[in-house]
Amino acid sequence: MTMSRRQALSLLGLGAALVAAPGCSLIPGRAAQPRLLTSTAALPGPFTVPLPIPKVAEPIRPGHYEFEQRETRMEILTGLSTPVWTYGGQFPGPTVRARSGEATTVRVINRLGVPTVLHLHGGHTPPEHDGFPTDLVQPGTARDYRFPLRQRAATLWYHDHRMDRTGLQVWRGLAGFFLVEDAEEAALPLPEGDRDIPLMICDRSFAEDGSMPYPAHPDRMGVLEAYMGGVLGDVILVNGAPWPELKVAGARYRLRLLNASNARVYELSLSNNARIVQIGSDGGLLTAPRPVDKIRLAPSERADVVVDFSGHRPGDHIELRNLAGEGRQAQIMRFTVDRDEPDDSRVPATLSRIERLDPRQAAVTREFRFTSGKTHHGTGWLINGKPFDPNRIDARPRLGDIEIWRISSDVTHPFHLHLVPFQVLSVGGEPVTATPEWKDTVEVRDNQVVEIITRFTGYRGRYVLHCHNLEHEDMVMMATFEVV
Repeated sequence: MTMSRRQALSLLGLGAALVAAPGCSLIPGRAAQPRLLTSTAALPGPFTVPLPIPKVAEPIRPGHYEFEQRETRMEILTGLSTPVWTYGGQFPGPTVRARSGEATTVRVINRLGVPTVLHLHGGHTPPEHDGFPTDLVQPGTARDYRFPLRQRAATLWYHDHRMDRTGLQVWRGLAGFFLVEDAEEAALPLPEGDRDIPLMICDRSFAEDGSMPYPAHPDRMGVLEAYMGGVLGDVILVNGAPWPELKVAGARYRLRLLNASNARVYELSLSNNARIVQIGSDGGLLTAPRPVDKIRLAPSERADVVVDFSGHRPGDHIELRNLAGEGRQAQIMRFTVDRDEPDDSRVPATLSRIERLDPRQAAVTREFRFTSGKTHHGTGWLINGKPFDPNRIDARPRLGDIEIWRISSDVTHPFHLHLVPFQVLSVGGEPVTATPEWKDTVEVRDNQVVEIITRFTGYRGRYVLHCHNLEHEDMVMMATFEVV
């Protein structure tokens, strides 16, 4: 179902009206900062539960999947039952493994009491299947999302994308992995099978009864002013488990890292100070492996990495830590070496080929300013001084054109572009000289300018760009572009 203009603007008003409610006024320095929601439940010690591996989705017939959205109760914290919104009763949802170029259909059946929208994040998708935030799947109905997957291998993910409610509905559990594979990647001797592990990292908070409260106004469902900067949880979940442990062999492992938090940024490193070898980004393989000491991921960013445990003995522990966190939020998970196994995997010196887009071929340069500011309802998060209006087109790139976009920020905003991946040209005025990589999300930090370049390919129609701090997005930091 597509929401009418009147309905869309009405919902928009409800979210923004809260900001103008009595006693509410934006204080930029305070309200711009993400705020911690403290758990009242008894929390487990770290590394006391095993890491769950999300089940791989089984097609109902070749290329066709069916996900029933429903509330399920799960034991996330020991002894407590947590209501979770799920795809097929799982949190995270089932992992889809699909082949590049082979069309895949996902039928969503909505058994929840609220409308939903499915977005394949990183997908090169026709507009009617991209998950525009007002293209609602109403309770008790179903919708088929068709993904042609004319794109290279990459670690994608799917999540809810409902207008004004994305933060709430992702927080409650509506997210899962979607892995695209191709012949180029399959030909590489990278770790595979049980040593190719997706890791969805997110933060949540828990009430005494095990529920995951979200700071929503009981009448208007808009985020309270105190959480305008974003919602942080004090429990770090990996694949839905708090601070888990994974038992590994003394061998190489491919880890597909996803920051699925609403607002938290992670700086991931290993406790043994070993280097992490990054092999992929949002849009798939890099041209060559990149050894690093840490990986920084803003909300929705991904990194494929290889970690080598072969130098360890059974009984050794290696922690994945968050240098951007404090206390228990500085801990992510632990790997424990418990066996020796043969390993014929390796990381080759060349991984892929990536065309570097030429700025001289850009048809236009566009400016997008991400700031707080006044709306006709109060104060909110704006792009180019305007709140999101699903019926207003803010840019009209032409199919086939290369464009440069210059994104500027007041506070940190993870910028996400639908339809096409991009390459980063400069950050804070400094040119990016590293070999190009394909991204769909880039962190634009406080008072910073980031320039990107992209080519609009595949499909004509309307799409969105937005901040992937989900509270910023829900408080109208989104804009519509139409490929013509």
